[in-house]
Amino acid sequence: MKSKPLVLDHLRTVHESVVIDFTFQNNITILTGSAGTGKTMVFSFISECEASNPDVICFNYLNTQEEIEDNIFFAERKLIVIDNADVLLTDKIRKHISLDDKNQYLIIGRNPKNFFATKENFYELEKTVINNQTVMKLKPTF
Repeated sequence: MKSKPLVLDHLRTVHESVVIDFTFQNNITILTGSAGTGKTMVFSFISECEASNPDVICFNYLNTQEEIEDNIFFAERKLIVIDNADVLLTDKIRKHISLDDKNQYLIIGRNPKNFFATKENFYELEKTVINNQTVMKLKPTF
């Protein structure tokens, strides 16, 4: 399922020696990868943007499924970032995300399933060191 990003085409944030430099190709981006690849670190840096960017909403293990539902079911024009999605999201929330045409999603997890997604929605982290900074970008898994 490929559709243009609704909220952000590009997200860049710098945190000391790490740069998150994501270009979004789809409205639903699913970031996968093994443990220890940097997914939760990326989430933590993006969640720091939440305070200064009203278009970003972040959820992780600290949020209940009820909080997630209450927020995303009524959100409009937000980039919604969910870490540990493979554990946190119910089928009801997954269905809503798959059909939501008002928000954009960055879903982070080792193996998120049950989304109406195609290979174009799945990405891994690509890390490059440039001038003593680790730059993290989205790399398609196909």
